[in-house]
Amino acid sequence: MEEYDVIIVGAGPAGLTAGIYAGREGLKSLIIEKNVKGGNANTAPVILNYPGFNSIPGLELLKKIGKQAEKYIEIRESEEVLEVQKNNKKLLLTTNKAKYSTTAIIFCSGTTYRKLGVKGETEFVGKGISYCSICDGMLFKDREVIVVGGGNSAAEHALHLHDIGVNVKIIHRRDALRAQDYLIKKIDDEGIPILWNTVLTEIEGDMFVKSVKIHNRKTGEDDVLKVNGIFIAVGENPNSKIASELGVEINSNNYIITDKYYKTNMDGVFAAGDITGGVNQLIVSCGEGAAAAVNAYDYVKQVE
Repeated sequence: MEEYDVIIVGAGPAGLTAGIYAGREGLKSLIIEKNVKGGNANTAPVILNYPGFNSIPGLELLKKIGKQAEKYIEIRESEEVLEVQKNNKKLLLTTNKAKYSTTAIIFCSGTTYRKLGVKGETEFVGKGISYCSICDGMLFKDREVIVVGGGNSAAEHALHLHDIGVNVKIIHRRDALRAQDYLIKKIDDEGIPILWNTVLTEIEGDMFVKSVKIHNRKTGEDDVLKVNGIFIAVGENPNSKIASELGVEINSNNYIITDKYYKTNMDGVFAAGDITGGVNQLIVSCGEGAAAAVNAYDYVKQVE
C-alpha cells in the first residue's frame, strides 16, 4: 500500500491548484482523477473572466494549469476512488487500480452534468446529444441544434455554436435567462432564437437524433421540432457520495460542508471547488484549492 501525506481526489481547477501548492510545500502528494485532468472546465467554450487572459478556451487554460501541476505532483488519470475509510490517524483509499494510505485528503471531485431525465436521453448520448459544445460543436456546422438551459453555461454554448456556424436555438423553461447580463446582451445582439417557457419532453431518432417533442408551459401546446443535435446545460450534481459514505457532512443539496479553512467535520479531510457549492467560478475553485492545500499542510505537520 502506497503511503502519502496528501491525496487529492479530482483534477479539475481546484484539484490541480491544490496539487501545485501541496507539491511546492514538499508534501508527498498525489492527484487521482477518474477521467482526464481538467474536469468540467475543459468543456467551457470560452472563458472571459480569468485574470491574465482576455479570452481563452477552457480546454486550453486547463492544459496550462495541468502542465504546471505536473511539475510538482503526480497525476493518475482514469483511476476512480471507490471507497475511503478512516483508520486511526490515517485515511485508506481504495480505487479501481490500487490501495493508498494518506494523512490528509482533499476532495475536489466537482460535479457531474445534470440530466434532463426524458425519454430518449440515455440512448442518444453521443448520437446527437452532447454536454460539450467545444468538444462536439463542429460536427453540427450548418445543422439544426438546440441548447437546453438558461444559465451562463447554456448561453456560452449557444454563442459558441453560433460563432462556428451552427444553426442554434435555446429552449428555456422560464421566461427570462438566468445568465450574466453581458451574455444575455450578446445572445440578443446575435439574434439567437429562444423558445421561452418551453421544456423538452422526449427525444426521437433512429441511429441519431432527428427530432424532439416540446411543451409550452404557458400555453399548454405541444410541438415537434426537427433537430440534428441537442446540447444540454441544466446544471450539475455534486460528486459527494464517497465523501458522504466516509462520514463527511453534506448539505441538503449534497454539497460538502466546510469551514473557512476548507476543513470538513472530519480530521484530515478537506474539500475545495465546485463540490463545496457557493460561487461556481473557475477562479474561485483555484483559490479554494490553494487554501485547502495550505491548510492540509498545516494539519499534516501537526500530526507527524
